[in-house]
Amino acid sequence: MANAGDDDPKRSRAIAPAAKPGLTGIGAALAPPMFASLLLRLFKWWSSGVGPRLLAAVLLFSSLVTLTLTALQLYLDYDREVGLIETRLDEIGRSTTGSLGESLWNLDQTQLKLQLDGILRLPDIRAAEVREIADRPNPIRLAIGEPSTRSVVTRDYPLKTNVQGNMREIGVLHVEATLSDVYQHLLNRALVILASQAAKTFLVSLFIIYMFHLLVTRHLVAIAEFVSKYSLARPPPPLRLERRPPYEADELDKVIEAFNAMCTNLQHAYGELREANANLERDLTIRRRAEADARASEERFRDYAETASDWFWETGPDHRFTYLSDRVVAFGMDPKVRIGTRRIDTALDRETEAEKWRAHLAMLDRHEPFRKFEYRGRDTKGRMHHFSVNGKPVFDADGSFMGYRGSATDLTAQHETEERLRQSQKMDAIGHLTGGVAHDFNNVLTVITGTIEIIREELADKPELSAIAQLIDDAAARGAEITSQLLTFARRQPLEPREIDVNALVVETAKLLKPILGEHIEIEIRLADDAWSAMADPSQLSSAIVNLAVNARDAMPGGGKLTLETANRELEGTAGDNDGVRGAFVMIAVSDTGHGIPADIRERVFEPFFTTKGVGRGTGLGLSMVYGFARQTGGTVAVESEEGRGTVMQLFLPRSKGEAPARATPVQALVTARGHETILVVEDDPLVQGYVIAQLGSLGYRTLVAGDGASALALVDQGAKFDLLFTDIIMPGGMNGRELADAVRIRRPGVKVLYTSGYTDNAIIHEGHLDPGVALLSKPYRKSELSEKIREVLAGEPPA
Repeated sequence: MANAGDDDPKRSRAIAPAAKPGLTGIGAALAPPMFASLLLRLFKWWSSGVGPRLLAAVLLFSSLVTLTLTALQLYLDYDREVGLIETRLDEIGRSTTGSLGESLWNLDQTQLKLQLDGILRLPDIRAAEVREIADRPNPIRLAIGEPSTRSVVTRDYPLKTNVQGNMREIGVLHVEATLSDVYQHLLNRALVILASQAAKTFLVSLFIIYMFHLLVTRHLVAIAEFVSKYSLARPPPPLRLERRPPYEADELDKVIEAFNAMCTNLQHAYGELREANANLERDLTIRRRAEADARASEERFRDYAETASDWFWETGPDHRFTYLSDRVVAFGMDPKVRIGTRRIDTALDRETEAEKWRAHLAMLDRHEPFRKFEYRGRDTKGRMHHFSVNGKPVFDADGSFMGYRGSATDLTAQHETEERLRQSQKMDAIGHLTGGVAHDFNNVLTVITGTIEIIREELADKPELSAIAQLIDDAAARGAEITSQLLTFARRQPLEPREIDVNALVVETAKLLKPILGEHIEIEIRLADDAWSAMADPSQLSSAIVNLAVNARDAMPGGGKLTLETANRELEGTAGDNDGVRGAFVMIAVSDTGHGIPADIRERVFEPFFTTKGVGRGTGLGLSMVYGFARQTGGTVAVESEEGRGTVMQLFLPRSKGEAPARATPVQALVTARGHETILVVEDDPLVQGYVIAQLGSLGYRTLVAGDGASALALVDQGAKFDLLFTDIIMPGGMNGRELADAVRIRRPGVKVLYTSGYTDNAIIHEGHLDPGVALLSKPYRKSELSEKIREVLAGEPPA
């Protein structure tokens, strides 16, 4: 460290701040100019530097020592003062209780007051009180002074007197001494001690800081400034501290010597490094240019390749795979499994399309490039894929054939999309055809059904002819059932969905299945306790379950087990899975233990008229009806089957948003109701028109007749009076039944309308559901159904 001569006023520093002229010695450092300068420096250094931390440490330690010693001194003073007060109180008890007891026995209150005044004049005594203990009214109680509840020391002394030789307690002396003066004295003393110690600590700390700055920190600052400005390119002269001689070499001088030696070594190393960097820069420039060219070429190839295909492959001269890129994993294939195999080894169409494969293998043997060769194969998990591959032969420098290198693209999603589009177009075409056929066929069935009813009534007394009429009636009913199934498959059957309790409906339907399935079929029911309510047409749903159960029965000719199960399901709408539907659904599963469905026909089970049963054992419409009902309802059907182990048909119905599902009510037998109102009948088919007029007439109604919408409007405009418009929906002339009803309501607001049709198209049905407030009587219908529906509409009841 520097000696006391470091503050020479005639010397200045080259780097570190110099001392002010005219100041010498330690005493001069405390002069006002230097004191102000020191405060300024301390203020500037307070945010950083060794000095502020040293000052803070000194102040903190000194403050802790001062506070500890002050607290100890105050505690001793407090203990001494309190001891004096307690001694004084004890002296009062010894010296005054005898005389006070005598005065109290004599009931001399004047003497008692004089004695209490004497006690009160003692130092620190704040209050005194004498209380008489006597069994008489108004005992003596004399108190002087100002009692307090804070900072006091109290004593109670018994007052006794000698009565007939016995000491008897006749009263109590209560004395209070205050500690307020003691506390005030201690506070004043603490303030004096703290103020004096704080001043001393502050002055000593300033002196320590100044000396530390003078001897150490100003030189550290000089070193720091030299280091911050040091440049290897233009090195300054060696560092020298401005210190007044003579002085002994200290730690700072050793630091400066070591630092200057380090700078010299750095200069030598810098020269060598600069030369090495120049050589390296030339090498790096060449390397960076080559790497940039290679990276650009690689990125260009990768971009071109990845946009043109899904993965890359390489084969050897024997056409076995030697390399597959990592992206092949995303398409369900394991490179480790496929390496060493040939393309034809995993192909599924090598036998069905043998000519295509022969031509492809011949091209490979000729070492010719090929493009867009498509084939079907399986991935690692056995799932079928459609592949398209491109390849190019590879030769080495001497022209020897090394194998093929190429790319592949997975076309599975494209083929599935195209197949679904073809199926959708096929089903839509069948739906349109079904609608046209159903319209005309239901008109014919309506006439046949109604006529047979009349004939059966007339032949009631002729059993042989009545049986023939019954056969005709059964055939007509069977035709109506087939037509209904066709419409359900084509999703053109009018549905009346409502919230239903699926569990309750399954239980009720199971009761109907027992006589249908027979004794050799065991029925088991597994219902989810928390099954949601579903939004569906209950009658159509019951028919769908029966159809699934009957189909399962036929798959178990030797008997077996049928399981009905309900559960809640969330479908994700994955493409190709469950027709892509998504959301919350109630599942009804019908499982059997039959022979299962072969894999090659599993995708055709929902096609209309497709059946594996013998001729005359089924129409092939059962599963088609179930599929059409599910899709029209907003759900779907899934099939899980394994040959020899059985089949599971899963029917998914959309979850109802309500909380109180409606329960099916027992169907009441229809009663033929009569009336006397006038009905405007609009029907284009002459046979049906004649049948309806005859039936309405037999029920007591008057009728007006029109063959199309224009004729009906003409009657309305002429002022024809009627109570109900009974109109077909599909009619010639450019106006359907819905448009006719709207036109009539404009002319006659509030008119009641009953629609009838064998095929409604989209006139009164949207998204498979009847429009609100619409009453429909589907063809074919019987006389009792006609009368019941007419009375219902005329009475203004909501349509069923």
